[in-house]
Amino acid sequence: MTGPTPEDPTPDRPNEPSGEDAPPNPETAPAPSGGPSGEAAASEPGTSSKPDAESKAGAESGRVEVPRPAEPDPSEGGAPPKQGPEPVPSWKAILRGLGPTGLGLKIGAPILALLISLGITMVLLRLTGADPVSAVQSMVDYGTQQHSIVDIINRATRYYLSAVAVAIGFRMALLNIGVDGQYRLAAFLAAALGGAVSLPAPFGQILVIVAAVLVGGLWAAIAGVLKVTRGVSEVLSTIMLNAIATGVIAYLLNDKRLAESRPNSNDVATATIPHSGRVGPLNGFLSSIGINLPGAVYGLLPLAIVVGIVFWVVINYTRFGFDLKISGLSPSAAQASGVSAKRMIVITMVASGAVAGLIGIPGLLGESYDYSLNFPAGLGFTGITVALLGRNHPAGIALASLLFAFLDQTSDILQEVEVPKEIVGVMQGVVVLTVVIVYELVRRWEIRLQQRSVAAELATGHDLAREAAGSTS
Repeated sequence: MTGPTPEDPTPDRPNEPSGEDAPPNPETAPAPSGGPSGEAAASEPGTSSKPDAESKAGAESGRVEVPRPAEPDPSEGGAPPKQGPEPVPSWKAILRGLGPTGLGLKIGAPILALLISLGITMVLLRLTGADPVSAVQSMVDYGTQQHSIVDIINRATRYYLSAVAVAIGFRMALLNIGVDGQYRLAAFLAAALGGAVSLPAPFGQILVIVAAVLVGGLWAAIAGVLKVTRGVSEVLSTIMLNAIATGVIAYLLNDKRLAESRPNSNDVATATIPHSGRVGPLNGFLSSIGINLPGAVYGLLPLAIVVGIVFWVVINYTRFGFDLKISGLSPSAAQASGVSAKRMIVITMVASGAVAGLIGIPGLLGESYDYSLNFPAGLGFTGITVALLGRNHPAGIALASLLFAFLDQTSDILQEVEVPKEIVGVMQGVVVLTVVIVYELVRRWEIRLQQRSVAAELATGHDLAREAAGSTS
């Protein structure tokens, strides 16, 4: 057996089928660079071209070639991909919030989804025997009252932080199901620390916030380390960590350990945080700009806004955000470009858990001042649905948080019109499913349009992008 001749391109491109062995696939093939005869010329032995020479030089210099380099992300403002197939699987696209790239589709898709979900909700209300119009009108009337607006804003603040924590993992296709356990354990230990240590403002508030961030990040790091060292799925590990966190809190929330009994009550809670460690309401600032509300708005509402802004800037305008997205799209491509996918998994889980630790802090420092048996639970699971509904975008998450807070706040008023308030949970699920399905259908339709454009370009034998570049040179 003789070795390949120098003209044979096979040794230089071991990962690609050559010549007649390559299966024809016009939808996935890149546009030819030399017209109709470009493909034939590339497959004939002895025919050389500039791209082949560059690939040989790269192989001789020891550089690793990635078979399919990552295309710019259309959802982040990059150019649409030239190749036909979907850039990521559908489940990853849903988690990462990918959707239509055109402005008209970006606006029309959510409007269409909300209209469809509203129609389905009206049908469900009719099936329960209620008048859909009067039920929706009662919800709107109750939800627009001033005291309801305050409750909606406070609920939305916690939902927003929960959704951002989940979205950090989603951007790397990581399912951090353990946000619920992370924020509850962080709030409990931070409350115990804040009640035991009395510091002047603002050091008391900073101590509680930093403690919550550290506890949440460290608890989430366990799942990240298990994934990269033992291959344990983050879904399973975070679910188990939720159960462990519940057990740890139940063990420590005892009057013989880190809690104390309340007089004339069966409730058990941590020591009350002193006044110097509390955060006052935001009503004073709101009154200065002409907004007067009867209830106390969480003073840490600006913290949630800052978290959303930092999340968006880091994900889209920093090297860390680029590495995170590339690692989620293709760990092998990230490894070839010098990015450690395992390290990014651990860092992403830590960042997600750190934000999760903040979920209970607005209510802890602004309302309850202790962690008791009545501390809100289940906010982590609500954050998953809010993140999906908001497409992992800070603005979309904010709107989704307000919508879910509105539905939760107005659920009690439905009983006055003889509608069970559990119907609100069904309504929330319908909204999420409708938005996810519509966005995915629109995304696939847009990809098909791009595939047809590439196929038309191949059929005419023209590379429009190369011709445009040549005309400007």
